[in-house]
Amino acid sequence: MEFRRQVREEESINLTPLIDVVFLLLIFFMVSTTFTKETHLAVDLPEASAEASTVTKQSIDIVVRQNGDYAINGKNVINQQADTLHRALAKIANGDNKQPLVITADAKAPHQAVVRAMDVAGKLGFEQLRITTQEPVINP
Repeated sequence: MEFRRQVREEESINLTPLIDVVFLLLIFFMVSTTFTKETHLAVDLPEASAEASTVTKQSIDIVVRQNGDYAINGKNVINQQADTLHRALAKIANGDNKQPLVITADAKAPHQAVVRAMDVAGKLGFEQLRITTQEPVINP
């Protein structure tokens, strides 16, 4: 006896209804979304002028050298530690933290040294802090 083999149909999943549902959901969410303009934070940026500022009060000058050493009003600080800088700045300020403080740093000075000077000035309560810059020289 000869039996015929039955041809089996390949079983597959029809994705067409799934794609239709996804497109319908996409259209639904696009239509139901409200388009509102988000509020943005308004920031008034400070402006700088090319004129040099004149300091009316006696100021304290901190110079940060290329190797990270400090000098306050021309007097060298013993080391680069924050405690030493704190004591030296407190001694020169003599409790008057209302006077302006000017930080002048070498272009190749470590960033940490400048931040340390700003941190010490903040801990002592100085409110008027200036960082000096030099206008770049343009060669013709």
